[in-house]
Parts: sequence; C-alpha cells; structure tokens
Amino acid sequence: MERKAIICIDDEPIILNSLVEQLEKHFGQSYLYEQAESAEEALEVIDDLDDDDIEIETIVCDWLMPGMKGDEFFLHIDLKYPRVVKILLTGQADESLVYNLKQETDKFAIVHKPWGKDELINAIKMRLKRID
Repeated sequence: MERKAIICIDDEPIILNSLVEQLEKHFGQSYLYEQAESAEEALEVIDDLDDDDIEIETIVCDWLMPGMKGDEFFLHIDLKYPRVVKILLTGQADESLVYNLKQETDKFAIVHKPWGKDELINAIKMRLKRID
C-alpha cells in the first residue's frame, strides 16, 4: 500500500490543529498528516517524507507567514512536485495576487479564512479529481 501525506502549514498552532482535525475527521487513516509552522520547516518535512518514499498528495498553506509567504512557497514546490494539490489559506491576500496564482497552476485553490466546514474538503477533492 502506497503511503500518502497531507501537509498543513500555518504559523498559528491553533489553525494547524484545526486543519489537521478537520482533515483527519474526513479522510481518516487514508493519509499521514504533517504540520509545519513555516515554509522553511515545511521544506524539511517534505525532504523527510521524500526520503521515506511517502507521496505528498496535498499541501494546505497559509498565505501570510513570516519568511516565505504561501504563494512563493507554492511556486517553489510546483517546480519539483507539480502534481501536488496546493490549497492556499488566506484572510488577507489581494485579488490580483489570487488571480496571478491561479494562472500559475490548475492544481491550486484558494480558501478564505475563516473557511466553512466543507469548503476545504471540497477544494481538496476537486483538485484531486483533476490530477487522477
């Protein structure tokens, strides 16, 4: 059985815990759930998963974080992992940024904070269908 992971990235631990709780509640044991509090930490998590031959299927990342912002992180990730589903969480990104990011990749979705109960899950499912 191929092991797959979902990575959640946010500089607020309470948001990370909410994300993982919601994802685990819906997807159950189908995935390994990893957390990171920065893009830099997420890159380390990704390298570790890669070393363990665990497929990264989805990354959910906050836009506004210290250091590397979520959009920059996703553009970087897309070069090495183009098939990874990318979900950007934001309460603050301006619409021109959102438009530009959507032009960069078709596996990209933007979910505004605070997100609705099913909004995040539906965004992930829709993008997973596109890459199958």
